[in-house]
Order: sequence, then C-alpha cells, then structure tokens
Amino acid sequence: MTTIVAIANEKGGVAKTTSTLSIGAALVESGQEILLVDLDPQANLTLALGIQPAQIRRSVADLLLGNTSVLSVSRETSVPGLDLIPASGEMLMVERFLYVRQNYEHLLRKALAKADMYSMVLLDCPPSLGALTINALTASNLLIIPTQCEFFSAHSLREMLDLIRNIRQRSNPSLRYRVMITMLGKTRVHRTLQEQIRSAFGNAVFATAIENDTKLRECPVVGKPITEYAPESRAAQQYRALAQELEEYVHQAIAQPA
Repeated sequence: MTTIVAIANEKGGVAKTTSTLSIGAALVESGQEILLVDLDPQANLTLALGIQPAQIRRSVADLLLGNTSVLSVSRETSVPGLDLIPASGEMLMVERFLYVRQNYEHLLRKALAKADMYSMVLLDCPPSLGALTINALTASNLLIIPTQCEFFSAHSLREMLDLIRNIRQRSNPSLRYRVMITMLGKTRVHRTLQEQIRSAFGNAVFATAIENDTKLRECPVVGKPITEYAPESRAAQQYRALAQELEEYVHQAIAQPA
C-alpha cells in the first residue's frame, strides 16, 4: 500500500521543504521507491533538486487539472529511487482555479490513486491553509507538522489542529498527524519550548528532533539532499533516525491498523 504523507505548517521557515527532501532521501537508502510532490508555488523543493521551474514542460499543476498522469509528470532526480513531481509558477493560477471545481478537495487524492508504484509519497505544502494544502491533507494518510521551538511557530500549531479537525469532518476522517521539531538550538528558550511541546502533544511528537546544522543551508546550492551532500553530518544522521521512526509508525498505525 502506498502511504501518502503531507508535510505542512501555516508558518513559513520551519524547514518543510528541507524535511520533505531529507526524509525522502533517507527513505530511499533502505531500498524504497519514493515520490516527492512540490505543491508550493515558490517551487523551493524543485529548486533544491537543481531543477529550474521555468524550464519545466509538465508540473504538478497539470496533475491537479487532470491534464496528465503521475507517470507522465514525475521525473527521476539525481538520487536513485527518489522521483519528483515538480512545481512551476502556474501553481498560483491553479490554486485560484481549484475553488470553482466541484469537490476540489479530492482532486489530488484522485490523481495520486495511480501512484502505487511508490511505497511512499511525500507532499511539500505551501505555508498557507488554502486549496493546495486542503488537497494535500485530503489525499494523505498522515500529516507531519514541522515546528521550531519558537513562540510563533509553536503558536501556529493551534491553527494546524483546527485544520485537522475540519479536514476530518469534511473530507478525510482517517487523517493522522505527528509533530516534528526542527531547527532546534541550544538556548534555554528552545529547551523550554521543546519540553512544553512534548508535554502538550505526548507521543504525537517524533522522538527525533532536527538540530540546527549549517550543512542543511548549503544543500540547495548544490542541488542535493543532506544524505548525499554531507552523509556523515549530524543532520543527515538525525533525518535518517526520523525516517526510521516514520517507517515504524506507518507500519504499526497505518499499514496494519489495530
């Protein structure tokens, strides 16, 4: 069974794109076939893999509009086993257009129904709670919410929980979620907020936290994920540990639910 995972937070700058790419690259190291989908009009995931959005002939916009299939729009990346459906500037137009489509929330789910050649699909969502994010959460088995241990980022978790409740009521009653701590520093504020987040959300928080690492900021320049650019770095090891947690959770709670 293909598991679809959305990585989303209304707050920008919390490492959504970095995490999508890093988790995907860590998963393929265990021999899985992984598909990344760039749903952000800024196309940062596409750029992070060294692909210029302006030079793309087909993008995720075509998939959402029903003009093409997963197979025809996906492309191989420099990482064996890791494929990408890229984004382009057309996504801004697509988001405005989606609202006028009947049952627009289900368009991505319908398109990804034929992505069964992949063990997991990771959706990189825009920093907003609009039509694209709603499509992603409707299509997904699991939502991962990256959050920094900073006030505004932690505060945005409330909006995400409200969105999860709405999605469960409207279009995807089985949606699950997990919180992922990113960009963790060594300050007292970061330690305190991490403790508060873990206390509030309990087992819904991944045990692995991603610490600040300058190597992560260098990856987009070379168009490679951290596992290839700096495979022995702290960040690479942490993303591998988080990917393993994700695999275990999917196997226990999603692939074989009680």
